Amino acid sequence: MVVFSRPVRLKEVRLGWTGLPPHPSVLAERTHPYCRLYCSASVIMRRSLFKLSREIVPSVGQGERRTPLGPGTLRQLHSCSALVYRQHGHHHDTVRMEEMSLAALGQHSVRLRMLAAPVNPADINMLQGTYPILPRLPAVGGNEGLGEVIEVGTAVTSLRPGDWAIPWDAGFGTWRTEAVCEAGDLLRIPRDMPLLGAATIGVNPCTAYRMLHDFVTLTPGATVIQNGANSAVGQAVIQIAAALGVKTINVIRDRPYRRELEEELKSMGADLVITEEELQGLSLENVIQGLQKPVLGLNCVGGQSGGLVLSSLCEGGTLVTYGGMAKKPLHIPAKALIFRNITLQGFWMTQWKRNNSQDMSRLQAMVTSVCGLMKSGQLRSPQCVQVPFHKYSRALYATTQSHQRKHVLIM
Repeated sequence: MVVFSRPVRLKEVRLGWTGLPPHPSVLAERTHPYCRLYCSASVIMRRSLFKLSREIVPSVGQGERRTPLGPGTLRQLHSCSALVYRQHGHHHDTVRMEEMSLAALGQHSVRLRMLAAPVNPADINMLQGTYPILPRLPAVGGNEGLGEVIEVGTAVTSLRPGDWAIPWDAGFGTWRTEAVCEAGDLLRIPRDMPLLGAATIGVNPCTAYRMLHDFVTLTPGATVIQNGANSAVGQAVIQIAAALGVKTINVIRDRPYRRELEEELKSMGADLVITEEELQGLSLENVIQGLQKPVLGLNCVGGQSGGLVLSSLCEGGTLVTYGGMAKKPLHIPAKALIFRNITLQGFWMTQWKRNNSQDMSRLQAMVTSVCGLMKSGQLRSPQCVQVPFHKYSRALYATTQSHQRKHVLIM
């Protein structure tokens, strides 16, 4: 934005700027159309405007001395590189790196330099146009990420320059080098967190945390059963449950390296790791080895796997579904509802955050608790593949092919 130390008259009219611009106090509020035009201009246009500003002739009244504008009378805006998609599609080539100008910093705004941002399956679903929440096109990709506060508006008290912060809502557009947003869009993160842990804490670990706290009162010694145990959420469930003294039965698909995976999950705190085939062919009582029958089941697969988790619950147990990776319907026997009093629930982290957005202290408390688990070593940072920002297509392609290893863009 161009800010003048005194009212001026513009000679250049081909941009539509004629007459006397408003007083600097109005320009400083960043609400005048001139300001909005400048803020939304492309990089090339902004450079042109900067050159044009040198042709500005100060408005001089009768008897008033003409004073040239000094170098301190201009305030330059910032730009960023961003991964933008202008249409939905099932191929990652719909994403292009573009140069974008940033909005001017308002009183309640924050300028954020992005440090790292993961590529999650939900991000790919947004690119494809299949996610329940879709931003208006063109859009910047990425829902999750970590940034460092560079500058804050005069009315911002919750953040200060140097703080780490993450966006709490979906559709933020984290695949960019910088962003300007409202301070209320961010949650503060301790700077002594591991970088990758902080960048990936907002979705999967928080999903695990909420499911273990919101549906059943879990006391030490209680048992939870889950499928998709090797997923990012599943691994977080194992570790957070262990920190609570809660036992976990972890169902995975059979695979050639099953034993290695079992040892890895047990090193995180898993009490029992079992394949879907083993659970289907054996009586649960013969498998759980002294554990209590599960009071809570977590289902991210659906289909037959979800049915196995449901059938393993104790009477009056609760099944929470938060995913459907098998893309098959969940089979619910009527007797499970009638005779065993099973409760069925769904969970979506994005909706939980939006439902609680009027109480930001609750969102901040959740993130602070999860950060505490990670800092104490009770919750590991996920294993990630770090990808330089300019090689983003590699991360997008890998995520569309497999969900086994999270890819994180490093800005």
